[in-house]
Amino acid sequence: MKAFFPYEATTRGITVRVAPRFLDEQSDPDAGQWAWSYHVRIENGTAGDVQLLGRHWIITDAHGRVEHVRGDGVVGDQPVIAPGDSFDYVSGCPLPTSSGTMAGSYTMAVRETVFEVTIPLFSLDVPGARVVH
Repeated sequence: MKAFFPYEATTRGITVRVAPRFLDEQSDPDAGQWAWSYHVRIENGTAGDVQLLGRHWIITDAHGRVEHVRGDGVVGDQPVIAPGDSFDYVSGCPLPTSSGTMAGSYTMAVRETVFEVTIPLFSLDVPGARVVH
């Protein structure tokens, strides 16, 4: 699993795995635009159903500029994940630099209890490029 999802974090029995990918076909370095997709898998290792209510992304470009993105659910969904099951989705992120990072948290609920689950810090890099930080 680690090979496909190189980044992971576990909080309160919920594991978040992330696999970013540079999108060369959607990037235009001459115009200062680079794009990535990221595949996320959220695994429920608890004994009860959990629901993903919201997200908070912290996106940092190579110049240290930080953007916070908050919203309900992910990709238009607020999935309920049964014990032992997982939920996968793919989304994307543009940057004005050829490298950066993303991290954040998901707001999850178990019955009436709401808590934050860590999204691991992951790197957005152009393969073979000199990384500028």
